[in-house]
Order: sequence, then C-alpha cells, then structure tokens
Amino acid sequence: MSCQAWLRSGRGAAGLVLVLLYQAATAQQATYAVRSITPEAALRAARAALASCAKSGYQVAVAVTDRGGNPLVMLRDRHAGPHTPSTATGKAYTAISFKLDTLSFARTTQSGEASSGIRHLPGVVAIGGGIPIESAGSIVGAVGVSGAPGGDADHACAQAGIAEIRDDLEF
Repeated sequence: MSCQAWLRSGRGAAGLVLVLLYQAATAQQATYAVRSITPEAALRAARAALASCAKSGYQVAVAVTDRGGNPLVMLRDRHAGPHTPSTATGKAYTAISFKLDTLSFARTTQSGEASSGIRHLPGVVAIGGGIPIESAGSIVGAVGVSGAPGGDADHACAQAGIAEIRDDLEF
C-alpha cells in the first residue's frame, strides 16, 4: 500500500496523529519548569533569622540562596565578625548542594566516615546553621546563619527564618 493510500484509508491519519503527539510529548520533555524562592520571600526569611539571633543576643550574618545556591540576600549584624557573611553563604550553599541541613551534613561527613572527603570541596561549610527551604516537595532555596555560639544556635535562627515564610510556601 502506498503512503497516500495508507493516509486515505484512515489508518494512516491515526498513525500520523500518534507520531505528531509523540513528537510533541518528547519536545516537552526536553525542558522542565523549576520552582525557586523569590527575593522578597528570601528577604523576609533573612530578616526573621537575624531578628531571632538578635533576640538571643547573637550577632550574625544570614544568607539566603536560590535553588541553584546563588545568593539572593545577605544581612549582617553590625557587630558580626568579618568571616560571617561568607560562612553563612557557604552554609546555605552546602545545604542546597547536598539537600541536607548542615548539622546533619557535619555528622555524616566527620572524619572517619566514608563521605568525609566531600567536606573539602570548594565552598562547602560543614557546620550547623544551613537549612534547605522546601516548597511543594521541591527544594527552592536555602538559608545559612553564621556567628552564633555554635552550629546548634545558628540552626535555630535559620529555622526561625524558614518559619516566617512557611505559610507562603506551597506544601
């Protein structure tokens, strides 16, 4: 049967439609949509984390990154140490990179653990205070806090920042 006869028979038309639908479906799979935290939400989270630490008497820096680990917001208390902005950014970057809060990351990568070597990658900070931000089952950003006395205190301030925007995140 010739191609023209096959198309006229109706079977060809149905087959052609299926081929076109398949091509459209595969073309759509060549791209994807992603969710990321907005700069406005990042600023609100950073302000809340900074306020939480200040209320406890800690002078810190807070960084919030997008889902790619790129800094969106950096806030620093005027009395926070000069190392705190880069450390806070590193904690947020680490949390987003490994999809894990940095308290847990620090425990699972300590000396003697199989994955201890990843601590030495550029930009990685294995100290508590970095937490991924999730929305509707996807990680959309991360917050990092540095300057409180210990990773546990930094972690608590980062949690306060996320709590501030939790209702605005779609779950």
